Amino acid sequence: MTAALALQACSFGGAPSYIIFGAYFPRWLMAGLVGVAAALVAHRVFVATGWNRKVPLQLSVCSAIGLTVAVLFWVLGTR
Repeated sequence: MTAALALQACSFGGAPSYIIFGAYFPRWLMAGLVGVAAALVAHRVFVATGWNRKVPLQLSVCSAIGLTVAVLFWVLGTR
């Protein structure tokens, strides 16, 4: 009885995940990969437009952009 009360908030659906090539990838891992890709794209945009000379602390800025995109992907994916 005590064990059933402790588990009453848990769902039976399992962790949110995507099926890619037959394997289950958790959404947090996919969000991390999307965030890293967004940071790389942001860096390429900065280099291509010449903003890399004007933007200080470029590693922090690109990391913040990647983190923002990853969190948005996570929030929109899990509702």
